[in-house]
Amino acid sequence: MGITITQKRKQWFSNGFTVFLFLLPALAVYFTFTVAGIFRTFYYSGFNWSGFGPASQAPFVGLGNYARLMRDAAFWHSVRNNFLLVIVSIVVQLSFGMVLALIINTGYRAVKYLRTIYFMPLLLSTAATGTIWALMLSPYTGLFDGLLRILSPNVRLSWLGSEQVVMFSVLFVICWQYTPQYMILLRAGMTGIPEELYEAATIDGANRWQQFWSMTLPMLSGTLKTSAVLSIVGSLKYFDLIWIMTLGGPNGYSELMATFMYKRAFSQDRMGYASTVASCMVIISFVVIAIFRFMTRTKEEGYS
Repeated sequence: MGITITQKRKQWFSNGFTVFLFLLPALAVYFTFTVAGIFRTFYYSGFNWSGFGPASQAPFVGLGNYARLMRDAAFWHSVRNNFLLVIVSIVVQLSFGMVLALIINTGYRAVKYLRTIYFMPLLLSTAATGTIWALMLSPYTGLFDGLLRILSPNVRLSWLGSEQVVMFSVLFVICWQYTPQYMILLRAGMTGIPEELYEAATIDGANRWQQFWSMTLPMLSGTLKTSAVLSIVGSLKYFDLIWIMTLGGPNGYSELMATFMYKRAFSQDRMGYASTVASCMVIISFVVIAIFRFMTRTKEEGYS
């Protein structure tokens, strides 16, 4: 005897309720610490609040903090640095991650050692990474300054103290640390490509370069999109390594939105203004991700 529509509906509701019960703890934590926090941040941004005492007792300024932020040149400089980090992260980290993934995807015996070596930067804590690289980039006593003196004895360069060089120095360290993350993601995506396709392509006369462009890259489009989203979100909210190495200096030339917000909140006791910066970070991240998803969806539809 077949299952009636009523029985199917009861079974569907029963399964859905079971899934909801399993998701409920995670949803409760997410809404309590993330969603509620975002709404409270928008609420605090409407007050000229120092962070001491209830925000409701501070002067209400409405959109005044947002108007002040739009005229803040230091904030726009930090936004520019964040978007520079986004571009460099996508171009450099994903490109080198792809190269490393292709290397460790080969069947050579040394691959297992290379996989460990390539992955080691990601295993280090950001605090340790920032401290080590700050020492290596320090003037006169650092490794890079010593190499520069060997190559050009008359040249002195302050890697973290020069306004023209500091951002490129920290970008290099960030890419060094996080490229292995995308190497692992892309390597995992490559394991899902059937080996029979490469064998058939080899029989048809396709070389390695043609196989990469015609098979590997298109089949990794989903992994590349996920990696790009992670890179964009991570770059827009990046804080720790910049703070450890430069504190956003010199003169704000390595400032990011997160370090800009942190200084206003905990160094200047302008918690309402810092909440405005955090609110703008949420809006900017949402807009950038929405544009990226729309662009990638449009391209996929164009190729279909």
